[in-house]
Amino acid sequence: MADRSFLTWPFFEDHHRALAEALEEFTAQLSVDHSDTDQACRDLVQQLGAAGWLQHAAVAPGTDDALDVRTLCLIRETLARHDGLADFAFAMQGLGSGAISLFGTADQQEDWLPKVRSGAAIAGFALTEPASGSDVANATMTAVRDGDSYVLNGAKTWISNGGIADLYTVFARTGDAPGAKGLSAFMVPASTPGLSVAERLETIAPHPLATLSFEGCRIPASARLGDSGAGFKIAMSVLDVFRPTVAAAALGFARRALEEAVARVTTRQVQGAPLFDLQMVQGHIADMALDVDASALLIYRAAWAKDSGAPRVTREAAMAKLFSTDQAQQVIDKAVQLHGGDGVRGGTVVERLYREIRALRIYEGASDVQRVIIARQTLGGS
Repeated sequence: MADRSFLTWPFFEDHHRALAEALEEFTAQLSVDHSDTDQACRDLVQQLGAAGWLQHAAVAPGTDDALDVRTLCLIRETLARHDGLADFAFAMQGLGSGAISLFGTADQQEDWLPKVRSGAAIAGFALTEPASGSDVANATMTAVRDGDSYVLNGAKTWISNGGIADLYTVFARTGDAPGAKGLSAFMVPASTPGLSVAERLETIAPHPLATLSFEGCRIPASARLGDSGAGFKIAMSVLDVFRPTVAAAALGFARRALEEAVARVTTRQVQGAPLFDLQMVQGHIADMALDVDASALLIYRAAWAKDSGAPRVTREAAMAKLFSTDQAQQVIDKAVQLHGGDGVRGGTVVERLYREIRALRIYEGASDVQRVIIARQTLGGS
């Protein structure tokens, strides 16, 4: 059983602690068939929706409710500790619909958010492009106004839920201004003519990923989210909310790795004594525990600050994501090392964690991008 003492920290309220306990009970009964990744994600979205967990991923239309970042982080951490694909399924419902939750009109929210919250529709977030990667301001995909419509042309790549999503939040250049000020955000149903899956992308930890092609893809002007030219602001606002949750998923992986490592070193015998008797092993366990707690402090500081009304937590979120994802990689590597040959045996928990963690240091802003963000804000005094 992973350490739960962090729930007593002052970052949390009683409803967070109750949620964490209820989610533990849910995950203990969760069964995931990984033989078909697409179907597994569809099944997980339905299970999470039926159990009510997706209600935390998107706001309820017609209310003044806000996304609670501490709740999102707790859910992602717990799901990731049990199954990485379960975390992915929950996270993408939130990220894919985040712009609708934060900036959608009442009609836009009513059209899609009930489906996202129930698991009846799968959401995707289409920001990255083949030539721009993390450099969102230089995106080249276009959305040209044509009467009461926009016509989209271009490509998006590394899109999570690509190929299985029912709705994509898409960012494209509307020509309002150069750079970041020229982007707008749109809701694009997967069934829209002109939108196709150009390529499915395979990774070391299987997830539904794809390159999307937009060729003369016509959508109504009412599908635009927020003002024309506000797309960069919308994207960054969504990432401010969900970037700490990426760190929380990494923390979940790291907690599971530490749990597996402790079980290994306390039961494995070396020359008639537990592996844990070796001081070098004790040092590894100490380092892992330190990285886990330090990550949790950074994550829940960022989440608490956002929930407490901070307009932007870019610096705090960047610190949480950078440290937690990088250190989770180190924690998991130590767990693999402590398992010896079994650590690289296909199908073991630590081998799966080793493959799962690597992508978190890249998506939603690679580690070096987070360093740039932190440095600029530190040098700028904000």
